[in-house]
Order: sequence, then structure tokens, then C-alpha cells
Amino acid sequence: MPCPIDPASLVSKLTDFHKLTELPWTPFYSQQSSHDGSGSGSGHGHPELSITATYAMALTLLFTIFVFALEHMLDERQAHAYRSTEFPSLLEETVSKIDKDDQNKKTKKSSIDDVDEKTAANDTAGADDTTATAKDKLDKDKPILPQLKDKFQKAQAYGRDKISFGMISSFYGTVESVAFLVLGFLPYAWDMSVKIGSSYFGWEKEEDHEIKISLIFLLLTTIVGTVTSLPFEVYSTFWIEKKHGFNKQTPSLFVTDKIKSLVLMCLIGGPFTAALLKIIKWGGEHFYIYVWAFMFAFSAFMMTIVPVFIMPLFNKYEPLPDSELKTRIFALADRLKYPLTKLFVMDGSKRSSHSNAFMFGFGKNKRIVLFDTLMEQVSDDEILAILGHELGHWKLGHTLSSFVITQLYFGASFYCFSLCYGPHAVDLYQAFGFEGVTRPVPTIIALLLFFQTIWAPIDKVLSFILTVNSRRNEFAADKFSVDLGMSQKLQTGLCKISLENLGAMCPDPWYATYHYSHPPLVERLSAMMKLDKKSN
Repeated sequence: MPCPIDPASLVSKLTDFHKLTELPWTPFYSQQSSHDGSGSGSGHGHPELSITATYAMALTLLFTIFVFALEHMLDERQAHAYRSTEFPSLLEETVSKIDKDDQNKKTKKSSIDDVDEKTAANDTAGADDTTATAKDKLDKDKPILPQLKDKFQKAQAYGRDKISFGMISSFYGTVESVAFLVLGFLPYAWDMSVKIGSSYFGWEKEEDHEIKISLIFLLLTTIVGTVTSLPFEVYSTFWIEKKHGFNKQTPSLFVTDKIKSLVLMCLIGGPFTAALLKIIKWGGEHFYIYVWAFMFAFSAFMMTIVPVFIMPLFNKYEPLPDSELKTRIFALADRLKYPLTKLFVMDGSKRSSHSNAFMFGFGKNKRIVLFDTLMEQVSDDEILAILGHELGHWKLGHTLSSFVITQLYFGASFYCFSLCYGPHAVDLYQAFGFEGVTRPVPTIIALLLFFQTIWAPIDKVLSFILTVNSRRNEFAADKFSVDLGMSQKLQTGLCKISLENLGAMCPDPWYATYHYSHPPLVERLSAMMKLDKKSN
């Protein structure tokens, strides 16, 4: 009986597999193959290859897959935590203490409250219950723990949906990144940009019109990125967020926001990119110093115009009406020497029922913005305590230090880029499909390859360190609010925000350590309780 396996065919397939996996790995499309007609773009046949040329593509792909595997493992741990049906005992113990303390304080004022309630009852007798506001529906006067328990399963379901969708989105993102590298998307997109410039604008010499061609390249890649990410954004907004009662955005508003974002990217991102590339080319050997100065100026410029001109394009900002709350917020700002000039309410409910508050401004022109949803979810005292926390970030120098760290990051990254930029980096560019010798690699391509390869592992480590530092700053800002005498109201306010936003009540510790810029709720509450015990 003849052998069912043809030895010659098997050897041929093994040979083909060996060639496919043999280093160096190179993209299917490369500028060299598109001109010499070889069709494979392979680096095989070069007698001497540098370490960079041999391993750059393989290491980049392996690092991309490694990061995905690590984050997927953490996602699986968090997904397992979301499947729990038992309310966390530590959170129960902590919140029950908050309820007890809050009830004790309310009892001390019961006689006054009883008189007020009777007066209010007489004034509103016969009123229609349907006129109750969203604030009333939050049951702010009732204990928090029973309400957290009531919403525990809803929060778990919301978390499961988000983490499952996140894993699918992350998997697709990794597949797309690997495919773009293997197929040679970057050299192909650049060559297409050159052809467009030549065919429609008469830019025959690539070197003479590099910056303008770079803008075409940026537009093409943005369009591709928008198209590939759009289905995920639509599903997240109109399925997950809507399913769990958060999305308030209409399809027309979603489309309008997307168009505005793309227009702003062209109006701001285009000139920014052109200026950055021009400075790199003009700056000589020490261009990174000029780039650093430019990034500092641009950051300051954006911090100035974004809240004043750009954010109002998406949301309405109205001055907070004269009220006791407004008076108390300005008094708190004066107490802390915070130069508050304006206080706004933002229509966050236009898009979502999630809540937030933030501050912005330079020098002696500071402003505070409250989401209208936040004002519906918590009491005035709790808003003051939350702002005490936010003002703590400013008073403790966290806002300034964050800006400084960002600028140092820019300086370090562009300095490292300067060490890898130029003719001596041709091997890196060729490893990803660029010719690099007779056709100098465009600056924008050099930047993208640097941040995608050499800087990517450094960026991951730095991002993790900054995440850890952010959690430390949150604890410090909580302590600042506690020192202002607002501990009880900050604790109840955080609980209510978590309750209304269906926050994670039992986060996996590894997942939280890697991802969370804010400590989990129970950790923050426990830390504040320890501070209260010390002060007492």
C-alpha cells in the first residue's frame, strides 16, 4: 500500500514554513519590492544584516502579543470578579459604618428637621408625586448600604458587559496592529500619499513636499482608524451604555460630535504636525530642545483654548445660578486661596448620566465645572466635599506636577528619538518596509516607528508608574478633604457617585493595580476612616 503522505510535498511545505518564520521577518509590501518586482519584500539574500534589521519586526510583534496576553489575563481575572453574586464583605462593613455615623449626625438635628418636614409637608400637600426630581429618586436621606446592595447585581452586569466588550475590542486591536505590520500598511499608505500628491497636486519630488505629503498620510491613516473603530464606538454607546441606562446621546448627536472631532483634528492637528516636522528638520542635531519648547508652548496653548473655545462646541456651559451652594463654593475657594473666577454647570446629561466635576484655567483665572448629573446625584454638602478633594489636587501641587511630568515625558521621548533618527537608523526603517537609502525615510514615519518599537516598552513601564502615582495622589487629595472637616460627606458622596454610575464594587486587585488611576472605593473609604480615628 503506497504511503498516503508524499514525502516531497511534506518537505516542500516544511521548507516554505521555515522560510516564512526565518528571520528577519519583513512585511509583504515594502518600497523595495514595489520597485524591484520581487513581490515578497523579503530581506533574505542580504549577506550581512544588522541586529536591528534581523529582530526589529519580530520583537515588535512579540511585544505587541505579549502586552495583549498580559492585559487579557488581567481582563479574565476582572471578568471572574464580575461573575461573583456575593456582596463584598469588606465593602459592606465599611459602608455600614458610614451609614451609622451619618445616622448619628442626623439624629442630633432631628428636632429641627421634624419642624422643617412638617412645614414642608403642609406646603406641598396634594402635590403630584410625578413632579419629584431625579435628586429625590436617589433616596439621599436613606442609608447607602441597602441601596448599594440593591444595585450590586446591576453593577456586576454592567461590568461584565464592559469587560467582555473590552476583551473583544482589545483582541481586534491587536489583530489589526499585527496585520498592519505584517502586510506593510505604513509603507503602502505613504506610497499612496505620494501618488495622491503627484497626481492631484503636482508634487513630483517627494523630498521637496514631504510635509505636505505627510499631511495626506495623516489624513489617510485617520480615515482608516475612524472607519475601523466606528463599529466599536457605536456598539459601546448605543448598546452597552443604553442597555444599562447611561446613554442619552441620539444618533444625530453622535454623528455631529464625530464630524466636529474630525474637523478639529484637521484644523489643529494638521498645523501642529506640520510645525513639528518643520522644527525637527530645521533644528539640526539638537532639534529635540526646540521640539521640547514647542511642545511646552502647544500644551499651554491647548490648556487655554480647549475649555474656552473647543469644549463649548460639544456642551453647554452656564453659570451656576446664585444660591447657597454657589456662595459656599466661592467661600471654600477663598479659604484655600484658589483664584476662582467663574463657576459653571455643564449639560453632561445631554450625552450620559455619568457624573463628574473638574477645574481648569491658568494663573489667577481659575474655573470650576460641575456636571448637571453630579448636582442631581449628591447633596450640596457632598458637592463641597468633592470639590475639597479636587482643590486638594491643586493645593498639593498635583496639577502642576502632572503638567511638569508630561513635559519631562515629551523631552525624554524626543531626546531618545534624536538618538534613533537619521541615516544610522536605516536598518530599523528597512525592517518595516521602507527603502531608506535612495528614498530617505519621512520624518513622520520615523516618529511612528520609534514610538511603535523602541519607545513602546518604555512607555508601558512609565504609564504604569504614573498610574501608581495617580492613585497615591488620590489618597492625598482625600486626606486634604478630610483635614478640611469634610470626611463624612466625601465618603457618602463617593458612595452615591459609585452607586449611580454602577462602579465596580469588587474589583480584582491585580486588574485594579494595573489599570485604575483612582483607588477602588473600599480602599478610599477605609483610608479616610483610619484618618478619622487618628484625628479623634
